[in-house]
Amino acid sequence: MMRTIEVLIVIIIIAGAFMASSYFAVLPWPRQVSPINLRRLSLTTMQTLDSNYDLSRAAFDEGNATLWNGLHVALSASLPPNVLYNMTVYEVNSAQNGVTLYNDLKSVSNAESLGVTSDASSYLVASANVTFDVRPEKIGERSGGVTLYILNCSDANSWWTVGYTTSSLASDLYRLLSPFFSRTVMVQSTTQLGQILNGTALAGETLQNAVVINTCGEAVPIPAGYYSTSGVGYDSSHSSYALYCYTLGQRVLQYNWTWASIVGYPLYYVGNTGQFPSDQNGWGIYGMMQVGPAGLNAFLQGLDNQTYTYDSTSITGSPAGVMYLSSQAVDNCNYYGIYPSPYQTATRALPTSIITAYHLNVTTYVFDTVSGWNPGAVYRHSVMENGVSVFKGGFLALGVTRTPDIRLTALGLLSDYKPRLYASDYSAQGTSRLVVLQLGLVGGV
Repeated sequence: MMRTIEVLIVIIIIAGAFMASSYFAVLPWPRQVSPINLRRLSLTTMQTLDSNYDLSRAAFDEGNATLWNGLHVALSASLPPNVLYNMTVYEVNSAQNGVTLYNDLKSVSNAESLGVTSDASSYLVASANVTFDVRPEKIGERSGGVTLYILNCSDANSWWTVGYTTSSLASDLYRLLSPFFSRTVMVQSTTQLGQILNGTALAGETLQNAVVINTCGEAVPIPAGYYSTSGVGYDSSHSSYALYCYTLGQRVLQYNWTWASIVGYPLYYVGNTGQFPSDQNGWGIYGMMQVGPAGLNAFLQGLDNQTYTYDSTSITGSPAGVMYLSSQAVDNCNYYGIYPSPYQTATRALPTSIITAYHLNVTTYVFDTVSGWNPGAVYRHSVMENGVSVFKGGFLALGVTRTPDIRLTALGLLSDYKPRLYASDYSAQGTSRLVVLQLGLVGGV
């Protein structure tokens, strides 16, 4: 019984001490517990005021009383009633001795003093007559420039390009890539393709070192006549146009071209509506004939300057799961402003074994390698000249499934050639002004 009384006395003493200390304790003010972030509030206020360029217009028209009265009202309405402000606009002058100078042009405030507690943010505005621009570097501009050929042959059908026409793909590629090349030439027919294969320029362009994009998907246009004759384009012993694909590979090597296949199994068909009006590829697309895997094998033989041998062995594969853009490609998405889906499926990926078999180097991975397969990459053919290893001829192969995404083609080529983007800046005097908004609290802390 005595112990129980002792415990009760201890509890009463502790409770009394707690109540007494709570009564005399001085708690902080709410704004000290959770203070206003004046710097953040200042910046977001200026961004809000400039959402419709009202702040920019006022900054460049400091003598317009109507604009500044409106800005005064907007500031008062945007900020809490216990916040004081001072907004100042500065002229940004040309740098002198490496230091940029600022001149005070105009100020607006709702108090003579901002109290003990204050903070500020700055915001740079540009004149309405200044246009921000980006100028792309021309690929090879220091060595005479590089020509871009886009195959837009009206007499050749496409395959594995579901949902798109050859002309629409060609137009989109022109829009994306032509700014990066000194000359872009649309190859409008198989006859014109035959001309450049023979080494004849179409419009005074540079033929050597060109990029050639085949927009026909798994099919490739074939010129009639010379390139479809026996011994040049037609392998009569195997009833196949694989020999034409071999000749293409040799031309890529000879002219140091970069050949781009935008989707699927490269060179699986040849197309010419005038040459094959009654022939179809096995799927009801007339004006086209199937070459099969022998086409790509022959192309690689020609690129490596090997002796032509008919080989119908299929070499593409379907890596399991989805394929992801390489880290290099992801970085260049942001740099060039081209954003394809970061993951795709690939049923026509090329094996890494072709690198050794045909003396190739992968200079750009569009997708990460998966279990010995390259779903998308740029290959450069390596040869020895005067005891030095150099690249002669190359190709881009995108083994993605069915629907082509020409953004991948553009991204792969730009990632490989790496042209720079030159952005304009506000370096001219009078084109930029600095706005500083300083905020304070009524009564300080």
